[in-house]
Amino acid sequence: MEIGFKLMAERYGPAELVRQAVRAEELGFGFVEISDHYHPWLFEHGHSPFAWSVMAAIAQATERIRIGPGVTCPSMRYHPAVVAQMSATTALLSRGRHFLGVGSGERLNEHVVGDAWPSVTARQAMLRESLRIIRMLWTGGYHSFEGEYLTLDDARVYDLPETPPEIIVAAGGEQAAALAAEHGDGLFATEPRPELVEAYTAAGGDGPRYVEVPLAVADDEETALRNAWEGFRFGLSGWKVMSELPNPVNFEAATSLATPEDMRQMASAGPDPQNHLDQVRTFSEAGFDHLVLMNAGGDVDDFFAYAERHLLPELGIARPAGV
Repeated sequence: MEIGFKLMAERYGPAELVRQAVRAEELGFGFVEISDHYHPWLFEHGHSPFAWSVMAAIAQATERIRIGPGVTCPSMRYHPAVVAQMSATTALLSRGRHFLGVGSGERLNEHVVGDAWPSVTARQAMLRESLRIIRMLWTGGYHSFEGEYLTLDDARVYDLPETPPEIIVAAGGEQAAALAAEHGDGLFATEPRPELVEAYTAAGGDGPRYVEVPLAVADDEETALRNAWEGFRFGLSGWKVMSELPNPVNFEAATSLATPEDMRQMASAGPDPQNHLDQVRTFSEAGFDHLVLMNAGGDVDDFFAYAERHLLPELGIARPAGV
């Protein structure tokens, strides 16, 4: 099992995200993954820097920790040829510490280029074509492709790493999990659903299985739940809604009736370490082996201090020697 940390690009500016990645490395986290958004989920988040620039800066500021997007849509806001180039460059800058997390997209981010928002079936088909294009370009040389949705015209990525990055495919349902097995090197999810892992392995998937684990740490449960509500209530609507709404104002409206108490269904909350370790165990027991701890509470440095004292030792993580 490997433990990572989630960099919430919707809540912090680029320099602060780099600082958090450096701190995560100091504490012994194995990887960081960063949300690749054009818009934040909620108005009060207040940020949304370009994730690929942030990852490049992290690659230069760190030595050990692995880096990847959680996740990038390689078929709309970005063409897969551009993603192939961005990812290859990030792999070189990080000296092989980069993985490529991909998904079929959220309207929140992809609608900004002005194209029609496709059905989920079309988005999955576009993702398949995108992954074919990316892998094709990573073999070197010039390539063209003519698909149902996407076209590549005589393109080549010149700067390639010796070993291509792992492609980790996001899945919110069993069909997408099977797609991850067929076209990806690993699975990415946001819920502890064993059926996703089962569908992935049944389709032949044998790679790493990533999942985000929200933890709301605070001196008391009421404060923890309030903090989680302020920053993470967008997740209460579920993935079918989250992928379809176009702007923060829509998420504000969709969650207008949510309460802090509702956050219990999503995040562990409060000061008790066992409560948070049980949350981590729930995701692990669902079959995931790369667990991404998310600060669903307040101050990020308070979270780091709490994790260093109460969580990381229990999860088998020690601060690296010399740090």
